[in-house]
Amino acid sequence: MANLVTLQEYKDFTGLTGVKTDARITTIIPQVTKVVKNYCGTSFIDYYSSDKTEYFDINDNFTTRIMLDESPLVSVSQVQERDSQSDAYVTLITENSDSSGKYEYVIDTTTDSILRTSATGQKVWKKGIKAVKVVYRAGYSATPDDLKLACFDLIKYYLKDERKARMQIAGAMVENPVSSSITRNIGFPDHIKRILDFYKIYK
Repeated sequence: MANLVTLQEYKDFTGLTGVKTDARITTIIPQVTKVVKNYCGTSFIDYYSSDKTEYFDINDNFTTRIMLDESPLVSVSQVQERDSQSDAYVTLITENSDSSGKYEYVIDTTTDSILRTSATGQKVWKKGIKAVKVVYRAGYSATPDDLKLACFDLIKYYLKDERKARMQIAGAMVENPVSSSITRNIGFPDHIKRILDFYKIYK
């Protein structure tokens, strides 16, 4: 799992010099990266230049579209489906390149999904466990700048113990309200959650 920001990027952003807090920041960065990726439901940079293989369980006879986990979609190199777990996968042909219309699919980059089609229109995917296999690439070549900002703020949030309701500074007790005004906020400070929600994938 690639980190969304680096130690040097954080130090450049905050103006930190020296190495006093380097070890702690280096420990926090991968944890913040994991929190952000889990909350948003995508890896951002892990599969931009390397393939991800994803399998889909189809539990009904009505599914015509499958939604990919990673976003935004960059390319799809292979789509396969099978009739049962004992059968080999059959490679599908994209769009209308197969004149028979037997094996076709359409890539929808707007919704990061793949639509099963035939010569006459939409078609349902094969039913079963791991009935569909997709090899694709998605994400960003580098962490978007606004997402970096959210990561920097989260690192500071944990580095400075801002998650604590009370902090003692120079012998004085400082109240630090950590509650959020955003409905159903899972615990991120409001200004961080607003950025993360731009990238969150809802399924």
